[in-house]
Amino acid sequence: MHLADFVAGSVGGAFGVAVGYPLDTVKVRIQTQRRFTGVWQCIHTTWKTEGVNGFYRGMSMPVTTVSISSSVVFGVYRNVLQCLHQLRSTSTGLDFLPTKVDIFLSGLSGGVAQVSVMAPADIVKVRMQCQMVHQGLDAQQPKYRGPMHCLLTIAREEGFLGLYKGAGALALRDGPSFATYFTVYHVICEQLSPPENTQPEWNVVLLAGGLSGMCGWCIGTPMDVIKSRLQVDGMGKRRYTGFFHCISQSIRTEGPGVLFKGLGLNCIRAFPVNMSVFAMYEVVVRLLRPKT
Repeated sequence: MHLADFVAGSVGGAFGVAVGYPLDTVKVRIQTQRRFTGVWQCIHTTWKTEGVNGFYRGMSMPVTTVSISSSVVFGVYRNVLQCLHQLRSTSTGLDFLPTKVDIFLSGLSGGVAQVSVMAPADIVKVRMQCQMVHQGLDAQQPKYRGPMHCLLTIAREEGFLGLYKGAGALALRDGPSFATYFTVYHVICEQLSPPENTQPEWNVVLLAGGLSGMCGWCIGTPMDVIKSRLQVDGMGKRRYTGFFHCISQSIRTEGPGVLFKGLGLNCIRAFPVNMSVFAMYEVVVRLLRPKT
């Protein structure tokens, strides 16, 4: 088992959250609130009405849980990749390098595996980011006083399964997007690194990390929109009866383009965030795993 990948993924994930959280708040609000007509209008309104703190609402829990879920993603990815490599080598008697299909399937496994950890934290993050918009700034008392209070309130009012609202959409987002993420990263590093290099140069790591994040979000944004809408649905009057109703109702009322709300912002945010994630991941892996 590659423990270094679990540790490196944890550090990289936490660093990525810190870099990208303000734009994530803007993205979630655009996807779930019709009052925001664009990125700059949302940024201006949030800054004017809530100040800088409005961009960081509910951040403490994601830093912790994304650190854990990112550890799961990278750890599962590396270990599934190793298992596929061993299976192929055993069956043929030859030592092959991992194929792109191996990398795609390993990324898919890592993305789906982390949903059990990620889903409760993600619904808390989304509701904390949106509660001031839902309740209004003149609300006497916010419904959720903090991330832990939000978590416990959801569990009490909606049951334990309420913490996993939107988990299906989250799995459909993260499985394909992480499969794309790792595959694009591997391909770029492979194409831009000399054959004799076992480790990519740092400029290649940064470029490949940023571009792989953008490609991953191009695949994952439609399910990200549906996930966010299902997660905030319990904050007021319920609009959706389930996953398929949310998709059909959203498209019927706002057109097919609704599934790509926040795509541009996701791509802008993804480059620095995933550049940071892979940079920190490579730093920690190279420290913990001796170069062979």
